[in-house]
Amino acid sequence: MYKKYLIVASKKDKAGINITTNLSQFGEFDFYLVDEEIIYTENLDLEKIEKYDFIIFASKHQSEKKEKTLSIHAPGNWREANLGGELGKICPTSALFQKQIFAKLKSNSEKYNLKNYKVTLECTHHGPAINRPCIFIEIGSTETEWKDRKAGFVVAKTISEIIKEFKENPYNEVAVGIGGPHYCPNFNKIQLNSNIAISHIIPKYVLPLKDEMIKQALEKTDEEVDFVLLDWKGLGNSEQRQQVTEVLEKLYINYKKTSEINK
Repeated sequence: MYKKYLIVASKKDKAGINITTNLSQFGEFDFYLVDEEIIYTENLDLEKIEKYDFIIFASKHQSEKKEKTLSIHAPGNWREANLGGELGKICPTSALFQKQIFAKLKSNSEKYNLKNYKVTLECTHHGPAINRPCIFIEIGSTETEWKDRKAGFVVAKTISEIIKEFKENPYNEVAVGIGGPHYCPNFNKIQLNSNIAISHIIPKYVLPLKDEMIKQALEKTDEEVDFVLLDWKGLGNSEQRQQVTEVLEKLYINYKKTSEINK
């Protein structure tokens, strides 16, 4: 499925440099170190990116809570484009790749005793806007963590292993997630502990759901999507839940609730 991988990081990003420096000890990889921030499409050489099958953006993560995190998400904007990319445009991604790298990241963080770091998915957000399947893998959330050599080692080892071991596994059910907060507690459990592979996640804060959002989420998942996974309590009140289900039913899209999945 994917043969040529490109690791992209910004020279200005301490976490990105930490990850790529560590990654070079695990073998030969194709790196693209960008002078400016990688979330802005105009900073990237798109012709270079087009030559690869899958793009891994290695990056810092910032948050107001300043939690120690290792996180994975697909890039794209459901509505505004405040942090790069394009208005209402998301990038292609792979549910299977996200599932496998998330499990690998979790197991490596435990194996190397990376204490106090929360391993989490994030909803689809921020730029850049590219046409190749991609993910962000990030270290958060302050300069202390960005420069943490052990965190950089764990993320780099995860990338090196997934590139060698990625399996195009036809036995996973593939889903798009809707609902819940930016960090996805219910989707995290399902991604780790069930047979379901999740690609794009549409969080509660971008609702109400538009037809175009869900159509893009299906189109921009490399695998065929089997159903939409609803974080039912994370959709808000009964009117908001009804609005989401009406859009899905109008478009003949199957859905399940996270509460129905064994996790």
